[in-house]
Amino acid sequence: QVQLVESGGGLVQTGGSLRLSCVVSGRIFSINTMGWYRQTGRKHEPVATISSGGSTNYADSVKGRFTISRDNTKNAVYLQMSSLKPEDTAVYYCNAEVQSTSRSRANDHWGQGTQVTVSS
Repeated sequence: QVQLVESGGGLVQTGGSLRLSCVVSGRIFSINTMGWYRQTGRKHEPVATISSGGSTNYADSVKGRFTISRDNTKNAVYLQMSSLKPEDTAVYYCNAEVQSTSRSRANDHWGQGTQVTVSS
């Protein structure tokens, strides 16, 4: 089994910063792409992704404000969020493509979500 545990959400004022963390544990052979997604109501959107080699992609709405990084030695991914806006308020989910054995395919796994609230 594979588990993703997120931390770091909370309440912050407009213009503030937060850092989200996600640690992957369990049966892991390799981790491919990792990322952060967010959900507001029925809207579910990608925020940022990072490949195993470190290539990153960001949603246009967060470019220049958010930074995704990963520590492969800890099986962890982070999201540094700065200059936060009320429209960043959402539940943020960690995602990882995990290959559990050398012979298995990589499967998507999700964290439980962490609430980020930005007050105006």
